[in-house]
Amino acid sequence: MEDILRPIYQERASQTNTLGVLLIEKKQKSSHITDSFDVLLLIIVKEAEQPLFIKHYTYDDKKAAMHIITESQLQEWLLLGTNRKIFEWIHEAKILFDRNEYVINLKTELRDFPFNGRKIKMGLEFAKLIRRYVDGKALFESGQFLDAYNHVVHSLHHLARLAVIENGLHPELTVWHQVKQIEPEIYKLYVELVNSEETLEKRLELLFLASEFLIHSRTNIGTAHLLEVLSTKEYWLFNEIMSEKELIPYSVDLGVLIEYLIEKHLLEVVNLETKGHGVFHRCYRIS
Repeated sequence: MEDILRPIYQERASQTNTLGVLLIEKKQKSSHITDSFDVLLLIIVKEAEQPLFIKHYTYDDKKAAMHIITESQLQEWLLLGTNRKIFEWIHEAKILFDRNEYVINLKTELRDFPFNGRKIKMGLEFAKLIRRYVDGKALFESGQFLDAYNHVVHSLHHLARLAVIENGLHPELTVWHQVKQIEPEIYKLYVELVNSEETLEKRLELLFLASEFLIHSRTNIGTAHLLEVLSTKEYWLFNEIMSEKELIPYSVDLGVLIEYLIEKHLLEVVNLETKGHGVFHRCYRIS
């Protein structure tokens, strides 16, 4: 199929805007990597009107998809993990075109996983973990056990991903397979939650107790990036934290994470006077 697609990707490769062209082929009959397509063309460009453009092709009984993505969209996927297949695509891909070794350098960076990149990704996973844990516990305490269960499953998934990143690896689609080797304690918790014959209430109760310790033991590494950024100023208004470029990816989880860090005495509240009598601006600083 590569021969059939050659005119398509050669046209793209000739454009100065194109950084790399990669080919990902379906290896097994039921391969999930290529979203059921026989082949994927991944074309990385410097800039485009759309951050992601997808086109589908057919040839005889085969089907192919072309994904044109901007460099900024690719970096966002890699940072936020919003398209987890991208790691497998880049890892498995055959390089058809590589401008100034852009793709080679990208593959090297993903393999080496620099510590600063890991620190940011751990921060984002920890924020999601705290959001799910806090919301799940509130639902549990109000007797909404099925909804609490949903949040707990997600919180365990974020805990698993955090453990994988902590060990210098990228979380894959088969994250529980990775965690079983790396952090069997977390894997065991997940299996007990899903397979235990205890009542749902009892399962959740035991899991919240166990999770408390596992979350506590990862608080320092999970909040290192956020606290490092916050240490650059004496105190912050919440909107300043939300607007800080490096912290924008924390998004909707930021408020819950800030309150968690106050509870754990890693942040403290500073009250600044306003024009209103008895009303203060609530600011935050490193404890």
